[in-house]
Formats: sequence, C-alpha cells, structure tokens
Amino acid sequence: MNFLGTPDIGPLLFFGLTAASFVTAFVGVFTGTAGGVVLLALMAMVMPPAVLVPIHTVVQLGSGISRTIIMWRYVMRSTLLPFVIGSIIGAALGAKTFVALPTNWLLAIIGTFILVVTWMPSLGRIGAEKGRFGVLGFLATFMGVFVSATGTFISPFIASAAPDRRNHVATQGALMISVHVAKLMAFSFIGFTIGAYLPLMAAMIATGSVGNWLGEKALERTQEKRFRTILKLVLTLLACQLLFRAISEAGWW
Repeated sequence: MNFLGTPDIGPLLFFGLTAASFVTAFVGVFTGTAGGVVLLALMAMVMPPAVLVPIHTVVQLGSGISRTIIMWRYVMRSTLLPFVIGSIIGAALGAKTFVALPTNWLLAIIGTFILVVTWMPSLGRIGAEKGRFGVLGFLATFMGVFVSATGTFISPFIASAAPDRRNHVATQGALMISVHVAKLMAFSFIGFTIGAYLPLMAAMIATGSVGNWLGEKALERTQEKRFRTILKLVLTLLACQLLFRAISEAGWW
C-alpha cells in the first residue's frame, strides 16, 4: 500500500512515523541530544536501508531549522562559520569514501569518543574555539554520511562551550543544519533520489516543528543542573549502545 504515493508506506505507518517525529523532536530539545538517534532507530525498523539515511537527513534538517528559528537568540554564533567550513570538507570526503570504512569501526570510534568527552569535559575545550569547531564540523559531517545521526557526537563538545542549557540546544540545532545540508549535497553527488517520500518527509518535518516548540517550553522550566545530569546520562547510554552495536556487527557477541 502506498499512502499518498509514498512507497510501501500505509496510513498506519505514515501517521506512526509522523508521531515519532513529534516525540523525538521534543526529546531532542528537552535532553539536548538523543532525538535524532531515537528517530533513526525507529525508522530503521520499517524503512528500506537504501533510503533510510537520506530521508532521515531531510527530516532532521527540517527539525533543525525550526529549532533554530525558535531559539535563535541563544545560538553561539561564533561557532557557526568554522563549523560550516569543516562540514563542507567532511561531506566531500565522506561521499568519496562512502563504503570504505567498516561500520563497526566507525560506531566504536564514535561511542568511545562520546564517553571520553562526556566524562572528561576538559577535552572538549582543547584548542581555540574556532579551530575546535572547524574540526568538529568536518568529523560530524564525514561520519554523518555513514551513520546519519551525529548530533550525539557533537553534543558533549557544545556542552563544554555552552554557558547555559538553552545555548546548548539552540547551537546544536544550528550546527546540525550545516551537517544535514552538506550531507544532502553529498547524497546528490552519489545519486540518491527520495522524491517519492516527499509527503512523508513534509509531515514528519511539520510534527517535528511542533515537538521542538513544546520542547523549548519544557526546557525553560528545567533547572540547569538537572539538564546537565540528564544530558550526561543520555549521552552515556547512547555511547554504550553504539559500542554494543559495534561489537555485534563485528561478530564478537
């Protein structure tokens, strides 16, 4: 069944995915991370692998734009230009090496790095801020071509630089726009076409925008210390999940 012309997507699945976009957008704002990873995991259960990452990228781009518009006053603008430059380079190299690096190695590297930076926050402040975020943009986009949801990867670095929970959430949304745009350019270069999924992507972006708005309202009512504790816990759980996936895909479990 092709609901609204969307390949292999019936009405129940269509509305289920739009609801998932709403919930994960809310979670992404309230926790400062995790929303994109959770949505990717849910989509991976029901969507063809060949189109999963490009469609997830479009939906997350829409979510990032709405989040940034809602919280623009809190964005740390000094991080934007170096991160964008790094993203462009990362996308170009990522497209060329799309199948070169084993997924299990990439997952293991990301998981380990998140744990280290989360529990040793001083490492997230090494070097000048512009250079640090330039390298971060390159790595996040390069790896994003393979695993899509790299918001978790950049989150501990933003946490180290952000003076406030709202700065953290707003800046992450703005930086991930750069990652997603650069990735879509890379996918176009590779030859991906996902136009048939436009109705689903539009609906998921719309509900994700509502989730962002409500998440921002909830964030305003959250204490700073509680936010930091939740963020550290969520990052640790996600990093362990990435390491477990790496071990499983390597056949060690």
